[in-house]
Amino acid sequence: MTDLERRYARWTALFYPADYRRTRGSELVDTYLSLAAPDRRRPSPADIADLAAGGLRQHLRTARGLGPGFRLAGLLALTTATGCATGWTILEALAPTPSWSSQVGPFLSLAVAAWATWLLAAVVYLAASGRWFRWAVSLAILVTAGIVPAAALTGLPRPPLSVLLPQIALGVVALGATGQRLWRVRLMPIVAAAAILPFAIGTAPTLDFISGYYNLAATALPAAAVTLLIGALLIALSLAVRRDYHGAWAMLILLTPIGMLAVNPLGAALDSSGPGRAVIPAWSSMLLASVLVAVIGPMLVSLALAARGRLSGGRRPHGPDHGPTCGAPSTSA
Repeated sequence: MTDLERRYARWTALFYPADYRRTRGSELVDTYLSLAAPDRRRPSPADIADLAAGGLRQHLRTARGLGPGFRLAGLLALTTATGCATGWTILEALAPTPSWSSQVGPFLSLAVAAWATWLLAAVVYLAASGRWFRWAVSLAILVTAGIVPAAALTGLPRPPLSVLLPQIALGVVALGATGQRLWRVRLMPIVAAAAILPFAIGTAPTLDFISGYYNLAATALPAAAVTLLIGALLIALSLAVRRDYHGAWAMLILLTPIGMLAVNPLGAALDSSGPGRAVIPAWSSMLLASVLVAVIGPMLVSLALAARGRLSGGRRPHGPDHGPTCGAPSTSA
């Protein structure tokens, strides 16, 4: 075995499920070798990316229930994001503006633009849960992320990152909430908004910018995290009884937005300030908690995919497959 062949084999072993390597691994490596330049000693970056994409495709094929799991996770994430956006919108509209803060029209901060786009996404999901919905959610994610630089440029107030980051994480997962045809299911985000509306209207006039955004981020968002966690867990268990595991995939996918919603208590757990610490942990602890959540959540999904690929040993992949990405290595080889 040449050095180039050995390196291709290593990358194949890294990216592809065990059952695929047993049945097609040698053929896949030989295909890359036949297209490689005679003087090549290492796989090109394009070939490595091609192998990674093909391996991911095969993992997705062997992970039974992953596609429906993404759709279920997207629906639950969109429902949670809509409920949060409804509460924040009412806070922006009804909470009194503190004397030290500049007012953005009749609202507390620039974030009202982001919350409005999230409510628009929920309406679009009810009306058309396809391409237009993905555009609406992408717009909501971009507007939410743009609040930070916009506030820095204008000097106008904005919510803390502990409010904005969970909304972005929920939005990324919500992009998977497509393909649902039942109108009763598509109505769920609107129902969540209607459910939170009376509580928000009754509470918002008693709050201000600090007690609204900062204190609720430390109390209401963790409560939303627990609610989402329990709901996803119950759905996963009820489906698993019928040997349907897309609820388990949905729960794994939702771990990252759940962790972002709970970043305040997670940061407090990492805070070294000891007993009697403030409601809001040190920013360094919250940053560390956010990084850990952002890394551990996707890592658990990747490990579950890899484990599923290894446990499916002996099962041949379904359907013809002549290469890593629908049949052909990159032309750069």
